[in-house]
Amino acid sequence: MTLRPTQLPKLRDQTRTFLQDPESAIRSATNSDLHVGLDNLVACLNAADLYWATPDMTALAMSSGAQLAAARWATADRPSPCGLMLFDGGLGTIDSHGVAIPVEAIVWGPARGKCMLWLLVSRRRMVQEVEQLKQPFTLVEEKIPPLMPVYGFALPVTVEPVPLIDKDLPQPIVAALAASWLLMQQRLLVERARHRPDKTTARSYARAGRPVPEVTSVGLRRQYVLSGQEDEGTDIAGRRYLHRWVVSGHWRDQPHGPDRALRRKTWIPSYVKGPEGAPLLSTEKVNVWRR
Repeated sequence: MTLRPTQLPKLRDQTRTFLQDPESAIRSATNSDLHVGLDNLVACLNAADLYWATPDMTALAMSSGAQLAAARWATADRPSPCGLMLFDGGLGTIDSHGVAIPVEAIVWGPARGKCMLWLLVSRRRMVQEVEQLKQPFTLVEEKIPPLMPVYGFALPVTVEPVPLIDKDLPQPIVAALAASWLLMQQRLLVERARHRPDKTTARSYARAGRPVPEVTSVGLRRQYVLSGQEDEGTDIAGRRYLHRWVVSGHWRDQPHGPDRALRRKTWIPSYVKGPEGAPLLSTEKVNVWRR
């Protein structure tokens, strides 16, 4: 079954129920020293705003995140103080004792003055992975939360960006999250949509006297043009170009704030440079946004 944004509130609530139940398999099979971490995850889920990254947004977050050397993790740098974001298509895998574990969602929130991150995989994906490996056992789905935490860690909250190069850090996944936060600030590049939960979930919230949550889906706009970009046939030295070529997407430290003295990482999408009508040099396939 394919997951949908409207299902995320229910997945969040069911996961929270599993994590809070002292008789659940995840609690009974976990060392008591780790229960503090699970309690923190529950607290973050309770306060989390819900986000859903579409497949194209997930792909861009992974690609652009690979170019990020550092990131900030303060509350002001997050789309919400606490959040749960599911990345449609997944964020790759982390290695655990030689086993590649998929990561599909991330929960973030405060913990002892730091930013806590939890990586999760859906129960649906776990079942699929076990079936593909043809293991001599089957998972008891009733004992697995809909979103299974697989790794948790804390990042320092600092004024200066924190380097992402750390042997104990799942760098590609963490960088993709940081990139997605930055990309969500670019209205020309990203569009948001609101999704209300299915009727059954909405009614259960109403009966409990709780506000019905919404899920914010984040995707790429279908058409995008780099501001001020022109396909000029000559450069500032007067040299004339005979071909067109693709300029790869990259991050730029964009000035903003009072007197434009502050800098914010801004993603500049791929675009075509060179004179109109000139042959395009053969390169690898890229996506170019145009009106």
